[in-house]
Amino acid sequence: MKTINPKKLLNSKWTSVSPAKKEKHFIVTEVEFDEEGIVVHCMIEAVISKRSSPIEWRALKDSRQWLYGWK
Repeated sequence: MKTINPKKLLNSKWTSVSPAKKEKHFIVTEVEFDEEGIVVHCMIEAVISKRSSPIEWRALKDSRQWLYGWK
């Protein structure tokens, strides 16, 4: 698992290892923090379809599901 700085999540780009519905490339479009700086909400958007969905930001650390950047 790779380390991810939560403060740099917004607008970061990700590639799905197993794309569904031709959605391979994604951008993190929303990140909300609580008073202590802990991520409480994260939204990811498919580039091709503009479909947004919430994601547990820690799931992005799993290299079996996500790759950093667009590959």
